[in-house]
Amino acid sequence: MVKIRLARYGSKKRPVYRVVVCDERAPRDGRFIERVGWFDPRMKTEGALKMDLERIQYWIGTGAQPSDKVRSLIERARKGAEASAA
Repeated sequence: MVKIRLARYGSKKRPVYRVVVCDERAPRDGRFIERVGWFDPRMKTEGALKMDLERIQYWIGTGAQPSDKVRSLIERARKGAEASAA
C-alpha cells in the first residue's frame, strides 16, 4: 500500500520533516516515490508548512493513505490556502 507520511531530516534536536509518498514497507527515512511538502515544527509562523495540495489530492485519489499527522497537516495547509486566497 502507498502511504503519505513524514520523513525526518535535519540535525540532532532540530528536526525538519518532509512529507513523502512511499511504499509502507520502506523505512521511515528511506526510499520514497515523491516528495510533496515539508514541515518544520520549531517554526511558529505560516512558513512552517508547505505542501503541494494538488499532488496530495492526486495521490489520495489513486488510493494513498495519509498518516494521522499528515492528515491534520493537510487540513492545516488547506485552511492556510483558503485564508491567503480570500
